[in-house]
Amino acid sequence: MLAVLSDTHGHEDARLSGRTAEAVDAAEAIVHAGDFMTAAVLDDFESYGPVHGVSGNNDTSAVCERVPTDRRVEWRGLRIAVVHGHEHTDTGLSMFARQSNADLVVVGHSHEPGFRDGGVPALNPGSHADPRWHRPAHAELEWDDTEGIARGRLVEPSGEVFDRFAVGPRDVG
Repeated sequence: MLAVLSDTHGHEDARLSGRTAEAVDAAEAIVHAGDFMTAAVLDDFESYGPVHGVSGNNDTSAVCERVPTDRRVEWRGLRIAVVHGHEHTDTGLSMFARQSNADLVVVGHSHEPGFRDGGVPALNPGSHADPRWHRPAHAELEWDDTEGIARGRLVEPSGEVFDRFAVGPRDVG
């Protein structure tokens, strides 16, 4: 499983609870779309396994020195472009995804969880720990070998699944 998170806004640890903690613990890798806040939070996430994170607009310089502002991740053949999103309009985000030859773009910043299918599908996992005026959430992706796609879901820390989606490799030829 791939656990996808964003906008932790922590100071001492990853602020994990309930299903979010279970997902991070079970994940083979973690994608984080920024706003860890401190190096201690990044360290805590890294204690669970590989973290493919980017920096956000609220991250300290200690975090920004360790993670890039954007990155490309390949997981089970799925090409994922990751960015916090505070410097991207919808058009800019779409261009970043296309320039990255991505099958999926992961973005944070708004704290609003959602999946948007389009030219390049976009996933915002929301915030598991600081949802502000949105529901708390993270995303989980499971690879379906039979169909060659990732089956995803948006999940609250309570375990309630409130959205499901699928995404697979695009033909970028």
